[in-house]
Amino acid sequence: MEKLDLEKLTAHLWESANILRGSIDSSDYKNYIFGLLFLKRISDVFEEEAEKIVKETGDKKIAYEDPDEHEFFVPAKANWKHLASLTHNLGDAINKANDILEEENRVLEGVLSATDFNDKERLPDETLSRLILHFSGLSLRNDNLAEPDILGRAYEYLIAQFADDAGKKGGEFYTPKEVVTLLVEILDPKAGMYVCDPACGSGGMLVQTVHHLKAIKQNPKNIVLHGQERNIGTWAICKMNMLLHGISGARIEKGDTIREPKLLQKGKLIEYDIVIANPPFSLKNWGIESAENDGFGRFRYGVPPQSYGDYAFVQHMIAVLKPSGRAGIVLPHGVLFRGGAEGRIRQGILEEDLVEAVIGLPQNLFYGASIPAALLILNRNKPADRKGKVFFIYGARDFEQLKNKNKLRQEDIDKILNAYRSTSNIEKYSRQVGLDEIRRNDYNLNIPRYIDITEEEEAIDVQTVINDLARLKKERQAAEDKVEGYLKALGYKI
Repeated sequence: MEKLDLEKLTAHLWESANILRGSIDSSDYKNYIFGLLFLKRISDVFEEEAEKIVKETGDKKIAYEDPDEHEFFVPAKANWKHLASLTHNLGDAINKANDILEEENRVLEGVLSATDFNDKERLPDETLSRLILHFSGLSLRNDNLAEPDILGRAYEYLIAQFADDAGKKGGEFYTPKEVVTLLVEILDPKAGMYVCDPACGSGGMLVQTVHHLKAIKQNPKNIVLHGQERNIGTWAICKMNMLLHGISGARIEKGDTIREPKLLQKGKLIEYDIVIANPPFSLKNWGIESAENDGFGRFRYGVPPQSYGDYAFVQHMIAVLKPSGRAGIVLPHGVLFRGGAEGRIRQGILEEDLVEAVIGLPQNLFYGASIPAALLILNRNKPADRKGKVFFIYGARDFEQLKNKNKLRQEDIDKILNAYRSTSNIEKYSRQVGLDEIRRNDYNLNIPRYIDITEEEEAIDVQTVINDLARLKKERQAAEDKVEGYLKALGYKI
């Protein structure tokens, strides 16, 4: 039997979106499709494990009724075979199956029930029946997968596809993988570290951290991964993303990071070696009332303005860094130069010598935001050659233009990484700048203040221009003479 590869799996999963088209908004596809994918996966693996136990022990009762024998315990009423046998009230049956699974498996608490399948206007029995039949044609048992991480990779692919399909709303839960890869490579997490994403969306940055450890031949299980996400549906997707990638130990909290940080230990903020995030750009209702009465001491540089929440996330991330910790943040360019309260906050952060690098990215990389973004790299313990300096990179010109958006190519990522790691001064691209120069610019970090980004105008060959004008003049005169000849031949007086 031919095993399921990534191409077949992603094609099958994407086809499930076509079943939903017209019934619900494309931005909501992911909730239902991911929910059913996860349900089918754990049911198939449960059956696979049970069959193995029966073969080894001959004891069906232990195989199908002992929760300790399974990674996820799936009672009969939550089994995929049971759901596939039903024809009426399917939404209610799926909801009940999800409730049962959460009761039996504490790690799934709140994850599956975050999506309500029992909405007959949006999801009539006919639509759900087609979806269940479609997923029934897919075996997600371990022995049918071409590679161990295929489900995780398919999940990443689908998240990206759904972000594209959802347009502007896609940016709320997904950061393009190329940007995530760049940021993780810059921060270079190592085994044994504590890593946090306080605005984790669907969990792409945490998953990429694990991929990075594998790439550098370190134990991907020897790392502590934490995240927090305020959107309940996106939080559930993040939890499923972790589990499908085999990252069962990740701690993903639900809630608003600014108003109610949940990543605490004995009432205090947990500190991390690496903090990485793409917080919502210039969030309006970000929680200024909480910042003014913050009990965690996160806003010692000042309270950000009510209409811009960017520096609320920046200050939270600084507050949870270990003394040797580093942070990488995706931010809109306004954070680099806006004045007022933000200018004062920026001054405080710079004077403490926390800003290691500012990296300008191309415009139109992100779903829902065509404006160019920047990466702000912070370091509580800069190496000697970076102390008292900020390294600027202007990477806005290097990208591939796709149909609806732009994309960083591997060569663009490598160019930024090589410049960052070497702190090389490259004309019109990168430059190391001392704090004294930044002070003279009133702590403005706008990249063109420090790197000349003007395009060189092509030198004009004066003689060529004169020759071209003379040639055009002759051609015009010849055309006029020709027209005049035609008119005379027709009897017109000129």
